[in-house]
Amino acid sequence: MNYYLDRFSVREQLIIQKPNTNLGIVVVIPCCNEPDLIKSLQSLYHCEQPNCSVEVIVVINASEKVEAVVLAQNKKTLLEVKEWRKEHQNRFNFYFIEENELPKKHAGVGLARKIGMDEAVRRFEGVENNKGIITCFDADALCEPNYLVELYNHFKQYPKSPACSIHFEHPIAGNEFSEAIYNGIMQYELHLRYYKNGLAYAGFPYAFHTIGSSMAVRSYAYQKQNGMNKRKAGEDFYFLQKLIPLGDFTEIKITKIIPSPRVSDRVPFGTGKAMQNWLDEEKQELMSYSLKSFIDLKTFVEAVPKLYYDINAIPKSVQEFLNEIGFKENLANIKKNSKSEQHFTEVFFKWFNAFKVLKYMHFARDNYYADVPIFDGANDLLKFLEQPTQNNNKNLLLAYRNIDLR
Repeated sequence: MNYYLDRFSVREQLIIQKPNTNLGIVVVIPCCNEPDLIKSLQSLYHCEQPNCSVEVIVVINASEKVEAVVLAQNKKTLLEVKEWRKEHQNRFNFYFIEENELPKKHAGVGLARKIGMDEAVRRFEGVENNKGIITCFDADALCEPNYLVELYNHFKQYPKSPACSIHFEHPIAGNEFSEAIYNGIMQYELHLRYYKNGLAYAGFPYAFHTIGSSMAVRSYAYQKQNGMNKRKAGEDFYFLQKLIPLGDFTEIKITKIIPSPRVSDRVPFGTGKAMQNWLDEEKQELMSYSLKSFIDLKTFVEAVPKLYYDINAIPKSVQEFLNEIGFKENLANIKKNSKSEQHFTEVFFKWFNAFKVLKYMHFARDNYYADVPIFDGANDLLKFLEQPTQNNNKNLLLAYRNIDLR
């Protein structure tokens, strides 16, 4: 028995069919109360064929305490996709796992992803391919036709990369959603890109997007980090924070995922919940972090190597936050176990990780620098990045997309 599967998997083998010997990519999709799963499957089906076999594993899931309407939708979805598969099994293998009685305590997207990703590990074990690619997708997402090919080529080009993020762009115009939704998702995506680029400006070494529908990991790295967590939301963020510090984390920029901007009440936070709040509160302007928080963070990040020599030049907002999380004790332990300034810096940022940075941003917001309209914050950062400012949110978002594609 594989060590990871023996210790950390939550299910025994679920798919009995043997995988093709050249299996190289497994796409894992959690699906709960989704009426349009076939649109996502069609998007994958129309992808160009990479130089390997591809499987798609959909985990149709719900809590044991789910409302009857959700269970009915899951049953309906399963019947529809099984019928659809009859005419679409000629290129990729599609598998549907029914998990409609997940324990209430853990039921959610994290556990659903874990069930599917663990099964992907088993599929790769069946062909002795521990470098196989497990890529996460969503049941309401779309992708460009070169998605699978570029995924395969990317990991071939970067053989040391344990995982990657994939460029994404929400739809910001059209007839499928209301103008309010397009306005909201435009500002929400701008907030995500502003935050990521704010961290990059600050010099934080782990400035990457962490979107569940646009991330991929090699099977061996997934196992090494004990697999996916069972969180009901934010599972993608916490999962990638175990992988990014391994080093050689990469980004795919020559294809894209198109996540849905629709509202959702399935998770306590995230895109769907943000859109629901946006509509409920009838907002016109999204608030985000002040640039001053990123500036203080930058001063601190630049000072980190000097902490090895006891030189302390830390902005007040950061210093007060550090005092709350046991900075002195942890600093002493890190210095004690560091061989050089470079080693100290590497170890330090494994402690002062993306989770602590996010907590700092909230601390600074609550105690020093109040949130600002995303339009103002994103334009302020563009000035520091020596980029032209923009006169509306759409142009701002397009500018940040271009920055992320460089």
